[in-house]
Amino acid sequence: MCALLATATLGCKQVNEQVAKVREKIAAARERFINRGRPAQPVAPQPQPPAPVPAEPNPLSPGARPAPAPPSKPPARPPRLPATARAPDIPRPSRDEPYVSDDTGTIAPGMSETDVYSLWGPAAAVRHSGEYTYLYFRNACEYSCGMLDLVTLQNGQVVDAVLRWEGHRYSGQSSSPKATKPHYTPGGDTLTVRPPSTP
Repeated sequence: MCALLATATLGCKQVNEQVAKVREKIAAARERFINRGRPAQPVAPQPQPPAPVPAEPNPLSPGARPAPAPPSKPPARPPRLPATARAPDIPRPSRDEPYVSDDTGTIAPGMSETDVYSLWGPAAAVRHSGEYTYLYFRNACEYSCGMLDLVTLQNGQVVDAVLRWEGHRYSGQSSSPKATKPHYTPGGDTLTVRPPSTP
């Protein structure tokens, strides 16, 4: 019904022009989405066809008013916001690789991030979340243990460490269970949870 009313009021030519404009906007948005993160390519302006001579509007048609003048220049593009910073990906190992380093030692609770680096060298990765900082170090069992050695800092001071390499030691109480020696579990985790029994 609305399409018939628009066609009757505006005429087929104006409706087709509006459809073409909408299609151009969709194509431009699709192009921006596909090319985000790439440097912008300069686009040569397309020549504009000569504007048709406006016909006198019928004063008896409902809603007849003079057509608005076309804008003199295209609207400015909104400024591109920077993408949120993403932590670098750590390559997933396909097998354990030997790790030999002279950077060994024992860290203690309360040490700073630079103190840890002075003992163990640079971290393989660093993550930040609020007041916590997580330092990841190689340990020679990334594949079979499923993790890198982890040092947790709160407000810039060591509060925990989960370590697998014998060259990395922690003098505090680790959140990692001591009874379990790091080992490979074929077939994955076999943990089963029973539903609570009713008394």
